[in-house]
Amino acid sequence: MLGYVLLLACALAVAVLVTRHVQLGHLQRDIAREQAQEVEELRVLAAEGIDPRTGLPFGRDVARMFDTYLERNVPSDNEAFYTILAGQPYRRSFNAPAVLYRDERVLRSWTSTTSPRSATFETEAGDVRSLAVPLIIESDGGTTVGGVFAVVFFPDAAERELAQVIRVAAVTGVAVLVLSSLLAWSLAGRVLRPVRELTRTARTISESDLSARIPVEGHDELAELGETFNDMVGRLEEGFRAQRRFLDDVAHELRTPITIARGHLEVLGDDPIERADTVGIVTEELDRMSRYVRDLLLLAKAEQPEFLELRPVDLGELARDALRRMSALEQRQWVLDSAPPIGTVATLADPDRLGQALVNLATNAAQHTVDGAEIGVGATADDDVARLWVRDTGSGVDQAVAKSLFDRYSRSDTSRSGRPEGAGIGLSIVDAIARAHGGTVSVVSAPGEGATFTMTIPLTSPMPRAGGGAVE
Repeated sequence: MLGYVLLLACALAVAVLVTRHVQLGHLQRDIAREQAQEVEELRVLAAEGIDPRTGLPFGRDVARMFDTYLERNVPSDNEAFYTILAGQPYRRSFNAPAVLYRDERVLRSWTSTTSPRSATFETEAGDVRSLAVPLIIESDGGTTVGGVFAVVFFPDAAERELAQVIRVAAVTGVAVLVLSSLLAWSLAGRVLRPVRELTRTARTISESDLSARIPVEGHDELAELGETFNDMVGRLEEGFRAQRRFLDDVAHELRTPITIARGHLEVLGDDPIERADTVGIVTEELDRMSRYVRDLLLLAKAEQPEFLELRPVDLGELARDALRRMSALEQRQWVLDSAPPIGTVATLADPDRLGQALVNLATNAAQHTVDGAEIGVGATADDDVARLWVRDTGSGVDQAVAKSLFDRYSRSDTSRSGRPEGAGIGLSIVDAIARAHGGTVSVVSAPGEGATFTMTIPLTSPMPRAGGGAVE
């Protein structure tokens, strides 16, 4: 900003100097034009004029020519007429200072004039611009200088007036420059404020705190930059949050099996039977940890765009295939509640993920029912959505915890208190799969009356987005 102000100040100085030079040139040309005009009028009078006293041409009567000219012509401001006759001062216009007749340099220049002569003098009356022309008289003996006519201009007043105009223009220009610079400085501060906010916000952002955002105002390019920056920080915050959540998941899910395995290993004795039991327990806990890690990795992958591989899926075939897979889980009475005929209803989805979600729901149902209990699976399509469900006849779900049932580690401490450690992961995976398809998962139940878990997804599923959700 300071650089531009200095540049404008230099431009203003150059403009003032150039304007002064141009105006002085115009003044010089105006002076020369007026002097030439007065000389031309005298020439016309001498060549064609008539003496008003006699009614005859002037002939060689130079004095009468001067008298008549001075009587008929009035000089303009800062202008005066002088005449020289027989080498001596003769008459001058009414406003002409007599001091020029007493100035030897001026008088010598005029009396010695034999051809038009322009000259500049410094006199007691100030600077003088003089144009002296001889009045040539023709006679039988040749030509002689009958007299000299001098048109004198006093430029001091005009130059002072011009200097005053230039001074006013310079002062006005400086004032305008100062005011516009202050205004521009203020505007520059407003324009650059989002940039400063961006810098300040960027400095406050760290891995542990990504909550800072830039206040965005207006709709210009800087506002767009602020919005873009906020979006970027939001994505980073979501990424770090997912990373921390994954680490929390790992710590939460692995704490218990590691504690169990460590406790048994610490008291491990030399008895072969005891050692075999301990190895079995440790192996079982390691298998559980393996399952936890696999499920946690799956949840972490659900945050990525490539979580789903979409292709046409037949709902009837999907439900029947899920029923076949569920039949191998536990000794339960597995039934198909309802499903569209194969080849009648299809949607764009990931069949492997949907099948995995149904199997997880079936596993959850089997954990809360007894041998021989009925578990149903079904699928239907209406109102542009597809519904996939798993129904059990177990202990049911308390409505007080139904809304948080799909959160990680969520476990009912009433009707489903017998769930194993980490059972919330399976339902969280179902929720992640449903959200990735642009749908939801819900549960309808009452204690002692069983539970029905339902996934609802659009018939034409949207493409997945980062974070496990979807965009339509």
